[in-house]
Amino acid sequence: MKVLRYVIFWMALCLTFSQGYRILGVFAFQGKSHFIMFEALMKSLAKKGHQIDAITSFHLKKPLVNITELVVIPSQMKLVNNISYDQMRLILTGLPVRTVATLGGNEVCENLRLPEIQKLIHEPSKNPPYDVILMEIFGANCFAVIGHVLNVPVIGVSTSDLYPWHHHLIGNPENLAIFPNNLLKYSNGMNFWQRTYNVLTTIYNKIYFNHLTEYQDEQIRKYVGPNLPGVRELEKNISLILVNTYFSLNGIRPITQALIEVGGLHIQDDGTKISSELQKWLDESKDDFIYFSFGSMIKIESIPRHILDIFYKSFGKISPVNVLMKITNSEELPPGLPKNVRISSWLPQLKILKHRNLKAFITHGGLMGTQEAISYGVPMIGIPLFADQFINIDKYVRKNIAVKLDYENLSEDDMDAALNAILYNSTYREAARKLSQQFLDRPLKPIDTANFWIEYIVKYGKDALRSPAMDLNWWQVELLDVYAFLLLTSIVIVYITVHLTLMFLNMISSKVNIKVSRVKKIL
Repeated sequence: MKVLRYVIFWMALCLTFSQGYRILGVFAFQGKSHFIMFEALMKSLAKKGHQIDAITSFHLKKPLVNITELVVIPSQMKLVNNISYDQMRLILTGLPVRTVATLGGNEVCENLRLPEIQKLIHEPSKNPPYDVILMEIFGANCFAVIGHVLNVPVIGVSTSDLYPWHHHLIGNPENLAIFPNNLLKYSNGMNFWQRTYNVLTTIYNKIYFNHLTEYQDEQIRKYVGPNLPGVRELEKNISLILVNTYFSLNGIRPITQALIEVGGLHIQDDGTKISSELQKWLDESKDDFIYFSFGSMIKIESIPRHILDIFYKSFGKISPVNVLMKITNSEELPPGLPKNVRISSWLPQLKILKHRNLKAFITHGGLMGTQEAISYGVPMIGIPLFADQFINIDKYVRKNIAVKLDYENLSEDDMDAALNAILYNSTYREAARKLSQQFLDRPLKPIDTANFWIEYIVKYGKDALRSPAMDLNWWQVELLDVYAFLLLTSIVIVYITVHLTLMFLNMISSKVNIKVSRVKKIL
């Protein structure tokens, strides 16, 4: 019986691997929060029997047998736990389009010159050949050239909602009347002036991004080949985009079949262990605790002293409720930390967010972390700092699962009020639990959805989900030519009608005049 079990196990294993595809993952941007999703995707695909070759900026935490790290791109700018408050204001709070196009785009495309990537392009492995390429959709769409050279489908993966310059890649409908672009703070119910601003800024963002990233044409022809298409043409070959959204959280919208929502894909138990000391502290926080983290980039200890003093005083007031803070370098933290606050340079976030004693999450509003909190029904205090964090927190405030604070004008009274509301007003936790249930209620898990559509593209070809809108000009998609024709036709019809009416009236008038003149002659 034992032997039979082994035979069945190895037969099932062989069958699983024989059905697997060879996938190239290209995730070159040096954003740790982005890589969390990509790592979860690659590991899950590998567990399903696919062979993954990876070009990344980070080593996998726990590599699997059928994942090969082809290239781990050396860091040009250390972003993980290394961005101070002042650097954040200088680099990240500027025009986000420029940041994405340069820091997340053109600079990332320079990695095409790396010897390992050059070898992959010019001497690709054919035993077996690649079936599909997964690449990040952010600012460095130059990597779509690898799919062109290897003649395999390219599937995009976006860690956030689509930016204004992404929708056209797959012909996704973009209804600016009801759906603001994700760089604005508007809700779906926009008034006339907000809709006008939404249209103008979206058009500007697209034009500016395309202008800045035209440089990628030069990079492609310099590092890959002189006669290759430019980045705008290569973008049109993207077969599918897996996007980190889901309608229950992000709202109802028109989408094409080539946009697949897999929001929360990264929320998986990766087996990370929690220290016995921390576990004991969590379990013994019988009066509950609050978790405070600004993600993988911003150093809380670098925030101006007057803001840290507000945190210290407000946290001290809520004792015996404890506070768990993620602090990169405790030596940079000013003195005066209350006794009910515990600090640590690394924390297993998923384990903490699902702990029974956790009461709330203080966050900067990053999409990954807030999706994790929502999955476990945890209400939040949001202190957005840059990028899409503002619109994320505004969205959660409207759903009544978060309280928003303005870090530039933060006062002790504001902090006290937010803590008291999130700790003692049960409506926030009830709303968070309800949203959690709705967010997780799906026909398939996000990773299973992603796996299905990746395999679908491999089986049926890169154009299997191609939108007919891709073959039209933008004015045709917006029906401007039809509207212009109808308007012109209406004008012509009105003109002819008016002209004929005047002619008819003139004829009647002439006949009347003739009759009147005859009567006058008789008289």
